[in-house]
Amino acid sequence: MQRVTGIGGIFFKARDPEAMCAWYQKHLGIDVLSWGGAVFNWHDANGQPTGGSTIWSISAKEGADDPAPFTINYRVADLDALLAALREEGCTLVGEPQDGEYGKFGWVLDPEGNKVELWQPPPGQ
Repeated sequence: MQRVTGIGGIFFKARDPEAMCAWYQKHLGIDVLSWGGAVFNWHDANGQPTGGSTIWSISAKEGADDPAPFTINYRVADLDALLAALREEGCTLVGEPQDGEYGKFGWVLDPEGNKVELWQPPPGQ
């Protein structure tokens, strides 16, 4: 079974999201859009689009349900099968998987208690 196929997104939490976005835009050249993030489209070795992308965004820390300063969202091919395998391997799953407009999401804890987000994109993405 194929497990992680790429990074779906990196989500930072900041005390001052606007200042953080401005810093990344000015100093690292990230094209930060009005919603506070950027989209990095995937390309093959020849520069041709491969149909995938990685989202990068910054949001406010207030109201966040996870105290971690960032979340890495791993793209997966079959969320249900992977969660079943992780459960069988003795991993700690967090909450119930969610299915919505942006695809399926599930969570697992790594050995140090970090919450890992798994994401299966909707069909065609």
